[in-house]
Amino acid sequence: MKKFLIVGLGNIGSQYANTRHNIGFKVLDALAEKEDLKFETQKLGDLTTYRFKGRTFILLKPSTFMNLSGKAVLYWLTKEKIPLENLLIITDDLNLPFGSLRLKTKGSDGGHNGLKDIQDKLQSTKYNRFRFGISDVFSKGRQVDYVLGEWTDEESDKLKERLDKSIELIKSFGTAGISNTMNTFNGK
Repeated sequence: MKKFLIVGLGNIGSQYANTRHNIGFKVLDALAEKEDLKFETQKLGDLTTYRFKGRTFILLKPSTFMNLSGKAVLYWLTKEKIPLENLLIITDDLNLPFGSLRLKTKGSDGGHNGLKDIQDKLQSTKYNRFRFGISDVFSKGRQVDYVLGEWTDEESDKLKERLDKSIELIKSFGTAGISNTMNTFNGK
């Protein structure tokens, strides 16, 4: 049975629950709700397991806070003996329009501190990342307030459909492979 580690980045605590920066948690929560899965608090995060078409998806929401996510990622990759190519990190991206989906197999951290820590702990930039666009409609010097801000009403209205599309992307990643999934979902 093939195993995958799907990591949604976010910050723990109710004050962050509905913020743009927590889209990684939100995507995994949507998948868990749709498939009637329950997260359990374990070492360095909340986890649940999803089985689909002969694959096992371990869903992880690190409890280490966004900027220290690498420790949880490395721990669970090692513990579950999951190869690096079966890792998928879900994160927000300011450089993409709201709701835009982009899957990449490698790259820089793009100034994202969560990805920077993961890259540091894994000693590699070659890991799969699923970037969810949150756009960049904030005034100069207001980036932190924007990413830690809550979704607008207009964004919230469109979020359900984008979350459903994100769930399809995760399932495709495990069943159809990274290349096919990139071709199907990038820019959609």
